[in-house]
Amino acid sequence: MAQYVYTMNRVGKIVPPKRQILRDISLSFFPGAKIGVLGLNGSGKSTLLKIMAGVDKEIEGEAIPMPGLNIGYLPQAPHLNPEHTVRQSVEEGLGAVVSAKKRLDEVYAAYAEPDADFDALAAEQAELEAIIAAAASSGSDDIEHQMEIAADALRLPPWDAIVGNLSGARHAAAGRTHQPLGRRKRGVA
Repeated sequence: MAQYVYTMNRVGKIVPPKRQILRDISLSFFPGAKIGVLGLNGSGKSTLLKIMAGVDKEIEGEAIPMPGLNIGYLPQAPHLNPEHTVRQSVEEGLGAVVSAKKRLDEVYAAYAEPDADFDALAAEQAELEAIIAAAASSGSDDIEHQMEIAADALRLPPWDAIVGNLSGARHAAAGRTHQPLGRRKRGVA
């Protein structure tokens, strides 16, 4: 009789605030088995795969790979800070342009300081405006508008939702905003 290459016994997973994603999952795989994981968004598919890969070890029950078994795991989205909100994650994805706009606001405010170095501020202002102008020439000058379009197209959760509490599919959707503007691939979230 063949030995199981992977076994789960009464595995459960609870995430804050006391949301049970998996409960009493027991399964075993024979060598060479082809397995599919199907379910609705938020039903725990990504969590199950993370547990199987040994990425997530904070579980109830036991998950036991055969000794010496090599398990690979390819996440469906880029790593996002689990403590950030959806909005913060989207802003990170828009990177240089958002940072340039924020810094430009600080530079404008610095002109009002009594000991302001106008030459240094003007030089920095020119650099920041060049970054913003380059984004404008690619059609991405209105960041707020671009963020709203991305959120709508990707069906992102509310801006204040915490990334660490999102389902795998929602997390992946937020991660897609880390692709350069104008070069996003169309696909199913």
